[in-house]
Amino acid sequence: MERKFTLRRFREEDLEQVMYINRTCLPENYSTYFFMELYINYPETFLVAEVDEKVVGYIMCRIETGFSGFGLIKRGHVISIAVLPGYRRMGIGEALLREALRAMVEYYNVKECYLEVRVSNTPAINLYKKIGFEVDRIIRGYYADGENAYLMRVKM
Repeated sequence: MERKFTLRRFREEDLEQVMYINRTCLPENYSTYFFMELYINYPETFLVAEVDEKVVGYIMCRIETGFSGFGLIKRGHVISIAVLPGYRRMGIGEALLREALRAMVEYYNVKECYLEVRVSNTPAINLYKKIGFEVDRIIRGYYADGENAYLMRVKM
């Protein structure tokens, strides 16, 4: 099946559309400064999806250093991923996530990646499991509305 969308790195002129997607799709909204900080520091893992030259989805990530059983390692952290409702079930979210994971390894030498997801967000949980993420633990009251999150991880 031919993909009807393209992926590319985020550009500053995409900011308004990405913020619109974030506000439309997710209850967790971020400041302009936060989006731009992630873009400036981790440009290879801030990606957008376009359909007919319109930005319809994005993923933004951060690279962190943390301890594991093997000492200090670099970890990717998926901060936010969203696709506008009219463009879901086209493989856009999966493509964004796979490309961001690839970029984490290629550009930042990441050994694992993690993310938080609402325990009620079954479609997202299923996507993450399909890509290889596993539930590590529950974070109680993680979201502002009190909902719990799964912390999910994948080794690279």
